[in-house]
Amino acid sequence: MEMNLADMLSYADIHDLGRIAHTYECECNGHSKNELIQSILSTAMRKDIFEKHIQSLSSENIRFLNSLLSDPRNAFSMEELIARAQQSRFQKEESSESWNPRDMILNFKKLGWLFNGYSQQTKYLFHVPSDLKRRFSDVLANQFKQALVKTEEPEIYRDEQVLLAHDVFHFLTAVAQQEMPLTAEGFLYKRQLGQIITLLSVQENMVPKGTWRFGYGRMFKEYPNRFSLIYDYCYYHEFISEHDLVLRLTEVGKARLMEGKKESIADIYSFWLRLYKTPIPNIQSIAGWMDRLCDQWVTMASIVELLSQLVKPFYYDSSASIVEQRIIQMMMHMGLIRIGEDHSHGAVIQVTKLGSKVIRGINIAEDDKVVLI
Repeated sequence: MEMNLADMLSYADIHDLGRIAHTYECECNGHSKNELIQSILSTAMRKDIFEKHIQSLSSENIRFLNSLLSDPRNAFSMEELIARAQQSRFQKEESSESWNPRDMILNFKKLGWLFNGYSQQTKYLFHVPSDLKRRFSDVLANQFKQALVKTEEPEIYRDEQVLLAHDVFHFLTAVAQQEMPLTAEGFLYKRQLGQIITLLSVQENMVPKGTWRFGYGRMFKEYPNRFSLIYDYCYYHEFISEHDLVLRLTEVGKARLMEGKKESIADIYSFWLRLYKTPIPNIQSIAGWMDRLCDQWVTMASIVELLSQLVKPFYYDSSASIVEQRIIQMMMHMGLIRIGEDHSHGAVIQVTKLGSKVIRGINIAEDDKVVLI
């Protein structure tokens, strides 16, 4: 059940109301629950005060808030909140002994942004008021947009539309025509891999020998980014098999080819989110911000700099390289965004109509991940 700030304040006890009123420096009778509620509502919801509190948040607090906003649920257990607070902390400072995730949660309670449950069933859960959730999103979006550099439409841009879905079909066709031997580690030999990639709509370079690659799929170590996603998608859906070190089409894969049915970009995007979620836990939220912030052309540099603040580094992958290579480039391959070249700003990007529709239409549960063995 959705509840707004006014509803939650009416269920809160007078001590909690007193703490919130103190945070907002409300001048009212601290013994009157009704006066406290009215005073908090008239102060905390004032546009200038609300925005001032969000603008003064640290990076850690913004990441924590963002994790609550990107979840369609409005109720969280203490364990979930502690885990999110810990995930929001990227740098372990020297003074980390004194840092406690519960302080962050307590601070949100004092601001009236988190409330204890009010019934027997919900008393151990913490709730975010629905009307505040919408306002947080709007204020953060405005704040983020001010950091972006907008540009005119570039003369040339790359828009791959539904090429990835077609290439799943092309890959299955290639495997149907000829069974392919695999190395002892289970990878395609470089020659066969090169032959397959030449049949696809987008050409990629081979992975240089000795490159450190890990975490973005089962075949990411040896295969280039886009083809790795195609291969893992086909493997996960059991279109292909690797028995006895030979790559073959399965009966499911043969049926798929016979139907002549192309994959939907929505299905590939959903799989990609679940596959990349282990190295990038908040990938869905980042995709949502891409949709919201890049409806117009913006410079690659400004969106990478902004969203890097929300993305935790993953081993040797920096926050910026994750946003640019693992998220933006892959979203471009799925046809969700297009990338152009502006003579004065360099690379520029915009979300496509297809991208906006797909991103808004899909929501993956927090713990729904693909782990390929």
